[in-house]
Amino acid sequence: MVEPVAGAPLSGTPVAVFVADDLRACEERAFVLTAVGIPHAIALAPAGHALLVDADQAARAREHLARYAAERRAPPPMRAPVRAGHPLAWLGSALYFLVLLAVPLAIGSGLGPLDAYARGVADAGLIRQGEWWRALTALTLHVDGPHLAANLVAGSWFGYLAGRRLGPGHAWFFTVVMAGIANLLEGQLGPVPHRSVGASTAVFATLGLLAAHAWREHYPLRARWTVRWAPLVGGVLLLGWLGTEGEHTDVIAHVLGFACGVAAGLVIAWSAAERVLARVPQAVSGAAALLLIGGAWWCALAPAY
Repeated sequence: MVEPVAGAPLSGTPVAVFVADDLRACEERAFVLTAVGIPHAIALAPAGHALLVDADQAARAREHLARYAAERRAPPPMRAPVRAGHPLAWLGSALYFLVLLAVPLAIGSGLGPLDAYARGVADAGLIRQGEWWRALTALTLHVDGPHLAANLVAGSWFGYLAGRRLGPGHAWFFTVVMAGIANLLEGQLGPVPHRSVGASTAVFATLGLLAAHAWREHYPLRARWTVRWAPLVGGVLLLGWLGTEGEHTDVIAHVLGFACGVAAGLVIAWSAAERVLARVPQAVSGAAALLLIGGAWWCALAPAY
């Protein structure tokens, strides 16, 4: 008869169903056997400690211990799907760069009416009177060279990252739409004398789009909250760092642009929305973005001709 370290003496021939150098590991499994009514004992063994049962109970004991081990084993952490990245992401940023340069060059060269700049400014009072196109034309205007240069650099980079993730056509289409909505909201809710220009609203819409889409992809993962929330937290930190600096910074427009971008990113990250977008060619989305800007300028300049 086996003299147990723990448990009760066994009546039949003892068989080891679990061996470990840690007594606590044997005690955990002994608790499992107690729960299912299998007599057992823990005894010293060359490898440390052994969990023993009667020979006629060995198969049943091993079955329960195997189930316990399977339930106890933590599931492997899920990994975010690896995205290959769209190879033409640079093209969207290149077109953004060209549009932002072409508009001031055209106005400065006298290709449009003398008041073309004034016709494109996002004027809250005029937007409320129905001149919705100003919400889009203002994205292509800047107060000076440094303002333009900052938006060229930031927008090209964030647009490239968003284009790698979503494709350049989809990324820039949602950027233009969400930035336009942000300017419309500011025009409707802001003070009437308020006037603004600049692509920074689009820059932060792109940042919000990118951050929310990446967060929505990481959120279901079985990982620490810091890993799952990192994309969105990082986007908010960048908004606070880049979107509030400068004497004439339009913080409201930046926050609204970021918020609208986040909303779009959350929606298009759904599997159903991704399936719909997959059927739309990138070229179609990109052309739609350019048509929105071109159509807005047509509406702004048409009364002058």
